Amino acid sequence: MRRFAFVLSLCLFPLTALAGGLGEMNPAEKDAFHGEVRQYLLDNPEVIVEAMQILQDRKARADQQADVDMLQTNSAAIFKDPASWVGGNPDGSVTIVEFMDYRCGYCRKAYAEVEDLIKADGDIRFVVKEFPILGDDSLISSKFAIAMRMLHGDDAYKAAHDALIDLRGSPDAETLGRLAADLGFDGAEVATMMESAEVMAVIQANHDLAGALNITGTPTFVINGTLLRGYLPEADMQKIVDQERAG
Repeated sequence: MRRFAFVLSLCLFPLTALAGGLGEMNPAEKDAFHGEVRQYLLDNPEVIVEAMQILQDRKARADQQADVDMLQTNSAAIFKDPASWVGGNPDGSVTIVEFMDYRCGYCRKAYAEVEDLIKADGDIRFVVKEFPILGDDSLISSKFAIAMRMLHGDDAYKAAHDALIDLRGSPDAETLGRLAADLGFDGAEVATMMESAEVMAVIQANHDLAGALNITGTPTFVINGTLLRGYLPEADMQKIVDQERAG
């Protein structure tokens, strides 16, 4: 009803202007005028639908512009943060940035499709933002991946990232110690680094950036100047990549 009243007020505005304003009418004239408007809307309900569609279109354009403004304001933190792993083609003409959580089902669903897209396209720079929001297991997983990168570099991070995406059990100390060993590294060393201020600073910075971009869920993607909240099939992502590349 509140939405209907808002639309109705929009419909009334131009009519009152033409009538010289309701303030110049006596009570009987106002009642008659309101009755005529009400009857017109009842006879032509499509006017309300049209007005609501116009409002929705305006809001969508405003939201899109707000996203563009936020991306521009935070461009350096999104695309050039040295603490974030970069894969794909480092010199790609289009950059995809993913805010992800290892325990997120849609992140896991998107993982293989994003990998395929990057390999098939060959001209995409890919940035991962560790954004654990789904509890302690999410946080522990991100800390492990970031610690691996800090200690052993980008290749070690990618191997840990891939393994954590596939991990179905809890990322407890024993599991992560075994994972580190399987990757050829000292699990105790990684565990110590996981609790460092440097690792937590990366996670906090990503949370702060997500807040600045009004990101509350995963996966969220930034494709050059387009912000996508939620999972999108590979074919649809390719279309956006192509649009961004074309300018």
